[in-house]
Amino acid sequence: MAKLALVTGAAHRLGKSFALTLARAGYDIVLHYHLAEEEALQTKAEIESLSRNVTLAQADLADPAQIYSLLSTIQSLDVLVNSAAFMPSGNVDALSIESWDISLDLNLRAPFLLSQECAKKMNDGGLIVNITDVGAQKAWSKYPSYTVSKAALESLTKILARALAPKIRVNAIAPGFVLQSDIVSVAEWERLIGRIPLKRPARTEEITSALEFLLHNQYVTGQTIVVDGGYSLL
Repeated sequence: MAKLALVTGAAHRLGKSFALTLARAGYDIVLHYHLAEEEALQTKAEIESLSRNVTLAQADLADPAQIYSLLSTIQSLDVLVNSAAFMPSGNVDALSIESWDISLDLNLRAPFLLSQECAKKMNDGGLIVNITDVGAQKAWSKYPSYTVSKAALESLTKILARALAPKIRVNAIAPGFVLQSDIVSVAEWERLIGRIPLKRPARTEEITSALEFLLHNQYVTGQTIVVDGGYSLL
């Protein structure tokens, strides 16, 4: 019987890459998405082309009731990757309460609730991987709620690793600049890339290889693997 992995935010961007990586490693996938249904269907087809089973799971992870509903159909689980995230921009004096709450609810509370519940379903042990950000160790004044939530998620990673050991390992991956987002202009993206010691964005496989490492190395827990081309040195 194939092992099962749940990946949140798996319809596109890095979440999709993590789901495909797990599929190539022999896992069937529970593919969570929120609004990106068309992209989720495309990702589902790509995973099925690898001869893996895929279950689509639509949910707003900022709503605890939808988290519990999503998990109610899962009997046994081996890997959880908390990849879904929200990154609102806005200086401290302009960020809305709504944006603050959504960031903390989706980026921090959801991974906690998912980890809490999924741990009960990891009957033979398992692995939880939280996707944080190199920004967790920075003071990104334009993204206060996002930065705070990711810093807290790294702290939560350590707490969960200690609480769930020895049965379950919990780690985090902190990517640097990988895929340009809609909230960053081309000029700003090029400026940021120019500051990185390695002078280029990461390739997606350079991020997902950290997940492959965590799948295979059974003696790593409570750690954050930073894959940022040296950005954290600045």
